[in-house]
Parts: sequence; C-alpha cells; structure tokens
Amino acid sequence: MQGLVFDIKRFAVHDGPGIRTTLFLKGCPLNCAWCHNPEGTSPEPQTVTKSISVDGQVFQEEEKVGLNMSVEQVMQELLKEKVFMDCSEGGVTFSGGEPLMQPAFLKSLLVACKKEGLHTAVDTSGYAKLSIIQDIAPYTDLFLYDLKLMDDQAHHHFTTVSNKLILDNLIYLLENRHPLRIRIPVIPEINFNQENTNECLRFLAAHPGNIQGVDLLPYHNMANHKYLRFKKENSLSSLQSLPKSSLMAMKEQFEQAGYETKIGG
Repeated sequence: MQGLVFDIKRFAVHDGPGIRTTLFLKGCPLNCAWCHNPEGTSPEPQTVTKSISVDGQVFQEEEKVGLNMSVEQVMQELLKEKVFMDCSEGGVTFSGGEPLMQPAFLKSLLVACKKEGLHTAVDTSGYAKLSIIQDIAPYTDLFLYDLKLMDDQAHHHFTTVSNKLILDNLIYLLENRHPLRIRIPVIPEINFNQENTNECLRFLAAHPGNIQGVDLLPYHNMANHKYLRFKKENSLSSLQSLPKSSLMAMKEQFEQAGYETKIGG
C-alpha cells in the first residue's frame, strides 16, 4: 500500500509529547485562510520552481512536492529516530494536510507503529466520516484536534467547510474518553476575540472528556513565500504575526477552566 507524503520532520518537539518524527500526508478538504502548509492542500503531487542563491547568483530548479511511499518505506524512515523517541517518551505524529484523507494508508502506518512500540498521535481538523475516526482510534494514542471557529457561518467562510461534522466527531472522541489535546489556531481579526473563546469554553464544559491540554497556536506569516511558490492566493498576506505575549489573557482563561494550557504546540 502507498500514500502521498510531502514532508518528514525529524526531532519535532511541538507535535505531541517528547521527541517525535512528524509525517505530513498530502491533501486537505479544508482551505483555511491562514494555512501555513499550503503545499499540503492538493491531493496530487506538484512541481514548483525553487530558487537557490550561490555566491550572489540565483539559480532555479524544479522541485517535486509529494512523494508516493509504501508503508515499509515510511517505517524505515520513522524507525531511524526510535532511540530518541524511546528515551524522551516521544513517538510519531501524522499531520498534513489532513491525514484522515488517506484513511487506509494512515491506519496501516498506525498499526505498524504500534507493532514497533511507538507512541502515535494524529493531528487533525476532524473533518472526516465518523467511521474513519472510529477505525483509527484504537491505534491512536493521542489526537491533536483543531478547534478553529465555533460559529458555523464564520467557519465555512474562512475554511470553506461547515464545522458541524468536526464538532460531532469531537463529541464522539470526548464521550469515549480518547486522549486528546485541543489545538486552537489563534488568528487576528478572525477568531482572536472573546466571543469565540467563550464559545470554545462552553463547548468543552458541556462535553467533558480526556482532554490532556489545550494548545493556543498564534498566527504567523512565515508561509507567505510558500503561497508565491505555489501560485496560491493568500488573503491574509498583509496580516502580521501574533506575538505569544498577546495570548496570556486567553491562556489564563483556559487555565482557570481547568485545562493545562500552552502557547504554541
């Protein structure tokens, strides 16, 4: 079995506990205005022009983004850092894009990781059929679950999809007490407001579960160059990065509600 991979990040420390290797699967059903991995949205391999500067001269070459890999090939890469994962109580995180867009490949990788004794995490928007989440849950030690916007109309406007399926799937995971961390991308002028924070807190209070913490992810504009390379429109190109210090009051609110809260992943 093969799947489409667009990046492997080694020694990751913001994608779950310990030292991890994060595998990025290509393809996403959402089109978030603030996406920092626009190269991961298309479910097909892409070829883009890459500029390289050497001694003041600029050279251009074509770069292929998206590689079809077998489960065996991926596992060979993941196991290279197993000693560091074991020593730090880390593991493997599957991200994207949206990893649930390649459900059979993802499940095969999760099963293979569990056979090797690796801790597994799935970083997801939650936008998938419930049956897919139910299928991978037994092999997923931790869900990193995005909670982007609580207002459905605003969610659709800024991500192109409704949040109903996302919230329904989150309720399922909470009610079944699957370990998870809530991840909130905090975007100025979009969801960085008291109303959205209050709605998040009300939702989580109404559906208690095995929430191991909340990660507030401040917006950054470091992906602007990616939009240019992939010839994608960036509607937030003029938006400035959000300093972590501006999220302290929001962090305190979640802590007062009883959640271990971090700024950043």
